[in-house]
Amino acid sequence: MCFSAQVSADLSELQEHFEAQIDYQVFADILEQRLTNSAIKIPKALEANFMEPSTGIEEHIASLIQQHRKAETSRLEAVLFKQTKRRADAERKLQIKETKTARESLRIATKKIKWAKGKLADLVRNTLEPKDSRIFPFQYAAVVVRENGQNWIRPMRYHCRPAGKPASYDRRYDGLYNARRDNLTGFWKGQFGHSHGLIRITAFYENVARHDFENRDLKPGEKPENMVLAFHSEVEAMTVACLWSRWEKPDQPSLTSFAAITDEPPPEVAATGHDRCVIVLTEQAAGDWLEPGQATLEDLDAVLNDRPSLYYRHKIAA
Repeated sequence: MCFSAQVSADLSELQEHFEAQIDYQVFADILEQRLTNSAIKIPKALEANFMEPSTGIEEHIASLIQQHRKAETSRLEAVLFKQTKRRADAERKLQIKETKTARESLRIATKKIKWAKGKLADLVRNTLEPKDSRIFPFQYAAVVVRENGQNWIRPMRYHCRPAGKPASYDRRYDGLYNARRDNLTGFWKGQFGHSHGLIRITAFYENVARHDFENRDLKPGEKPENMVLAFHSEVEAMTVACLWSRWEKPDQPSLTSFAAITDEPPPEVAATGHDRCVIVLTEQAAGDWLEPGQATLEDLDAVLNDRPSLYYRHKIAA
């Protein structure tokens, strides 16, 4: 399963590539919701599109981003103050007597101080780094959809909560950031053939067991060890087929979320010990995928077979 991806967050590039319009109001709405909902995670690279505003709506969005950064700065400074005091207290106790409790408190405080300083540095940093466009489940990405013949770019959460399902599905089914191709007419029947989308990625990441990666059995007494592999192809960016859904319930915030579709892996991915791979489409297939109402489910399934001839190189990421 593709648990993480390096996404194309440059909205102007997406506009040009897909001849799409940015749905500014949807971006403004989700950024406003974030001010009171800490569960909404938006990558810095996506925010960067609005930090040099030239229109009224862009200025409004930039203001919402700055409000959030100001609140985050205050929160992180409070964490830093609390943990600095905790570290000092632990150091004083250790000067008097070595105890396991004080040593552990020192370790935790030092770790949290480092974390808070890193987050504060990220908030004020103006240059983008690769990590700023890497998404994980429950974070937001720019997704391309088509409505009434027009392509739109909208922010959506990477972990799909299908319409009509309880909000508890978010935790009950923690793998809903991917939609298996062999289950599109089953679990995903409410989205397949109805609400299709696309994302552009430059890399995807997979968890594999070390012994599978090394093509061997576990040794006696050996426990499985996880590795993270990053996969790239020879093209700069790849267009991935997705499903999305808009979830609504009275007295609760609406949610628009998506899942990347996965299939059996090509040989070079399977050889690393992983059994799934995102579906990358040709440009023609990508256009067809965005028009689910114009085709049968059988035709749409066939669209998923129209893939560019790519070879996925891998490297160990963690």
